[in-house]
Amino acid sequence: MKFPGSVLISLVLFMSETVAALCLSAAYRDAGDHIWHTLTLVFALMPCALVQLSLVFIHRDVSRDRPLVLLLHLLQLGPLVRCVEAFYIYFRAERVEEPYVSITKKRQMPKDGYSEEIEKEVGQAEGKLCTHRSAFSRASVIQAFLGSAPQLTLQLYICVLQQEVTVARSIFMVLSLLSIVYGALRCNILAIKIKYDDYDVRVKPAAYLCIFMWRSFEIATRVAVLVLFGSVLRIWVFLIVLLNFLCFFFYPWILFWLSKSPFPENIEKELSRVGTTIVLCLLTFLYAGINMFCWSAAQVELSDPDLISKSQNWYRMTVYYILRLMENAFLLLMWYIYRTDFYLYVCAPMLFLQLLIGYCMGIFFMLVFYQFCHPCKKLFSSSITEALLSCFKILYFICQHHKSTLLKSKVAMKSPENTDEARGSSKTIDSQNRSMHQSVSSNA
Repeated sequence: MKFPGSVLISLVLFMSETVAALCLSAAYRDAGDHIWHTLTLVFALMPCALVQLSLVFIHRDVSRDRPLVLLLHLLQLGPLVRCVEAFYIYFRAERVEEPYVSITKKRQMPKDGYSEEIEKEVGQAEGKLCTHRSAFSRASVIQAFLGSAPQLTLQLYICVLQQEVTVARSIFMVLSLLSIVYGALRCNILAIKIKYDDYDVRVKPAAYLCIFMWRSFEIATRVAVLVLFGSVLRIWVFLIVLLNFLCFFFYPWILFWLSKSPFPENIEKELSRVGTTIVLCLLTFLYAGINMFCWSAAQVELSDPDLISKSQNWYRMTVYYILRLMENAFLLLMWYIYRTDFYLYVCAPMLFLQLLIGYCMGIFFMLVFYQFCHPCKKLFSSSITEALLSCFKILYFICQHHKSTLLKSKVAMKSPENTDEARGSSKTIDSQNRSMHQSVSSNA
């Protein structure tokens, strides 16, 4: 039985970040910064409430008679209770013999084109631990992108405005960044296990390292770009954020509407149609929050029974990173044009270049992960490099076709003028010849 280390890491990040947020919010209140105090408190408490709801929903505590657990969730102590319960199950499992076990069948990764199926006995304790790990993975994603990401953006923005980085604020920002990167890492692993549920997936340390570096560069540069742009164009940054959020929020619903699939009814038996709609809206809300800062490895597909797309769409990923890189470059260009006197002491071209290189480094580690370190790369029908080459070929063909149409239109526009000029020149030559002939005949 695996040690529930992911549960412990999620709890430590959740508790430390929440305590740091409350302390920093109290410091803002004492300093008289009521706006920063309110925003810091809201970004700390809102994900806490959503984390409690997700844990209660996954463990189905509403349908079970557990009033004490529900009370502790109302007191925002749900993750602590769940962690204690997980470790109690883990240490007690080896002492108590399982009354009965269930048998699961998993397939190994193909070797020489052959995939062997293995039967594994799963006891009640291991099944409960698996539920705890899954619940904390989802809670980490919610905490990361609905709490830590806005919190990190806010605190970095305050540092830029006040031109000061305090010790408490720097510690809090480091904790927030670690929470976001860990949430993105759990999102990647969760997406892999959902897509390849029939296989025995084992993630190696090199894969964890690649994901960590990929997400660190991608998220850090994205937050820095938004803060720099917002520091000089405060009104426009709200428009950029709102446009991004609405596009990613409605994108799964548009695909669901185009697919003409029936409304999903198998999420939870006890939920009504209104409750199911609320759950789906919360899911797409989280999906939009993730894509605001990085690529969501788990692509929401409302027409699928698991609500997650199991196909590996390289083209969608390529388009996302191309558009995001162009957007980051545009926002940095606007910051460079409209930067204030504060940035006179900063080498703006060097910072511009460093942020773009940082985002490209994130893309580089992503390519390394999918090309060499992905635990299920043997199941890919095509590698990511082949998909990128084919995508660039399509873009090159579109550009060439556009250029050829432009050239043809220019030639078509110039051809009548050329004929008119040719006719005019021929008329002038004939008139000159006639005048010369008349002069010669008069002289004769």
